[in-house]
Amino acid sequence: MKKAELVLLGITAIWGFTFPAMKVSLDYVSPILFLAYRFGIASLLMLLIFRNRVLQTDTIKEGFILGITLFFGHGFQIIGLKYTTASNSAFITSLYVVFTPFIAYFILKDRLELRDFVSLIFAVMGLYLISGASVRFNKGDLLTVLCALSFAFQIVLVQKFKERDYLSLAFWQIFWNFMFSLVYSVIFEGIRYPSGYLPWLGILYTSVFATVIAFTLQIKYQKETKAHRAALIYSAEPIFGHISAFLTMGEILSLKGYVGAALILGAIWNEIRNERG
Repeated sequence: MKKAELVLLGITAIWGFTFPAMKVSLDYVSPILFLAYRFGIASLLMLLIFRNRVLQTDTIKEGFILGITLFFGHGFQIIGLKYTTASNSAFITSLYVVFTPFIAYFILKDRLELRDFVSLIFAVMGLYLISGASVRFNKGDLLTVLCALSFAFQIVLVQKFKERDYLSLAFWQIFWNFMFSLVYSVIFEGIRYPSGYLPWLGILYTSVFATVIAFTLQIKYQKETKAHRAALIYSAEPIFGHISAFLTMGEILSLKGYVGAALILGAIWNEIRNERG
């Protein structure tokens, strides 16, 4: 594995541990307001650290587009977390790995292969089981599927914009995500200061580690590998997510849930085993 791919794996571990951090924080702060704090702090930190390097105007448009995908991705994810477990959220979010080849087909004109459709079938079966094996899916799980679709778009678009300055692109996508979250919060949730230290631990962890560090490294190193390969590396995120949820919150899945999680991982690893050239 190349250095770039090892860095992406480290990013994946950071993202995995955000699930229990966000789940606990939702007891103290509304979901989109949490994102506004997270990405507002992250935007300020990037300005303080990198200053004018991140303010290049030729990446504002691309950053705006990426910011939209991140806003929908994180928005659907954190609202979904109100209605599902951190472990379910982690595994279902990982479906973006399976969705990525289909998005890349339309945006990057990448070729679709039989294994992409096989992986999709296994992933849908896994989603059915992890959601309780019912025709009526959990609301939180359905929202998280939309989150996965949004993140698939973000991954492919990062690849499309790979020639742009990575620092500036990382800043603008974070900044626009903050602006969208702030506007939504003002209109629909109201602005208030979170009380206690637990929500601030979640906000600071996700803003500093999972946003500033992770997104900056993602933009820098993902361009050194292929879009589908990056998505496959990110597939370890639900494993980290479930481990962290178990260690911090004592979460475990039902037998059907573990079978569903295994099918989702099987779908993802089917892509890994049949890596494109």
